[in-house]
Amino acid sequence: MNNKTRKLVTMALFIALSFIGANIKFPGTTIAFDSMPAFLASMILGPIYGAVIGFIGHLITAATSGFPLTIIVHLIVAINMAITMIGVGYTYKWFSKGNLKFRDIVVILVGVVLNAPISTVMLIPVAGKGILAMIPPLAVAALGNILLALILEKVLPKKYFI
Repeated sequence: MNNKTRKLVTMALFIALSFIGANIKFPGTTIAFDSMPAFLASMILGPIYGAVIGFIGHLITAATSGFPLTIIVHLIVAINMAITMIGVGYTYKWFSKGNLKFRDIVVILVGVVLNAPISTVMLIPVAGKGILAMIPPLAVAALGNILLALILEKVLPKKYFI
């Protein structure tokens, strides 16, 4: 199988994992483990693949919850997820030549900051300032998703990295 086909098939598998993660929700919220596959894909497939998976993964999560914050808000969140995955993917790539523990810490910081406060602040014009109350649970969820992705990145054989 050529490299492009392999990446597309792997991307489809990660989207399927996002669907599964979308159904593992934090109680009382639409927050779920849909982004873990996107974080992992950003690291092992690359930032653009992770962005596509993050975008689709968020829309799947929102759809399984009935788009509770409106479709417009969830489209903005999906775009923010794509931006987050690009940031995480490039951070992972740029810092992979040095101290890997330092890289992991920077990846966690970039992922949590992009995914929680920055993405949430971008929603204020359409969702109001009340959306800021979502920052703590989003930060916890982002941290959990990123940590799980980093653990999997460590245990997966490097031959699966594309």
